[in-house]
Amino acid sequence: MAFTNVLRTVLARIVVALAAGSSLAALAEPAGSTPDLVFSVTEGVTYQATPKEIRDKFEPLAEVIGKAMRRNVRVVLVPAYDDARAGLARQEFDIAFIHPAHVAMAEIKAGRYRSIAWTSGYTDYTVSLLAKADEPIKDLGDLKGRKMVTPDPDSITAVMVRSMLRTGDLKLLTTRYQDAVPFYLENGFATVGATAASGVVKQWTDKGGKVVLRSRGVPIKQVIASSRLTPEERERIHDVLVNLAQSDAGRRALAASGYKAFVATDADLEEKTIAWLGL
Repeated sequence: MAFTNVLRTVLARIVVALAAGSSLAALAEPAGSTPDLVFSVTEGVTYQATPKEIRDKFEPLAEVIGKAMRRNVRVVLVPAYDDARAGLARQEFDIAFIHPAHVAMAEIKAGRYRSIAWTSGYTDYTVSLLAKADEPIKDLGDLKGRKMVTPDPDSITAVMVRSMLRTGDLKLLTTRYQDAVPFYLENGFATVGATAASGVVKQWTDKGGKVVLRSRGVPIKQVIASSRLTPEERERIHDVLVNLAQSDAGRRALAASGYKAFVATDADLEEKTIAWLGL
């Protein structure tokens, strides 16, 4: 009977809590415990990496941040851009690493998130427009009426292409992966191909192809933090990221991530990029 009474009491508390809008997860947390910081990771749609590979890149970084914040940091993979947008709109993520600049900067413009750090080596991401060597294309005006192939239409590369060609008359084709772009050119399915992958550009030019035009550069792979965190908390996360190379744990985290460093953001460039992308 005693066990039955306890069970009834627990069930009654759950019903009352749910009616009040609480979650079962919250009920499971001990009274006075500090909730985890949620660190979402959204890598590019045009890159081929498994969830395990992505998680292995970011778990050590989460551990370093967690130690500095004295809180557990839980990594959540959010590969689909629309899922990332929905979660960011509800501020479900405390920290977010976001490859596509248009997704991150839309949240910054909306005021729900603040820039924390940029990834070194990715602060000047440019799109190259490729064509065969014998194509008589010299500027954007020569592209009128032509077919261009881009990666996934919601990739930052495709968004940048549309910013370049906002007033142009061009037929756009899309393919999911960056390294598939040359195939369309080689087989006559498109006259021009857009890619921001340096490896693809090098392979194309090494084979005799040419780069017709390059876009302006934008920062990608940004780390942003929810405006619900205090300014002091955001500053602490920023300090951790830009100083990773100063500790053994930080250097291990960088090595695992595959990135050289994280650097301070540039508010002026951020503002100009938001305007150029039409966000």
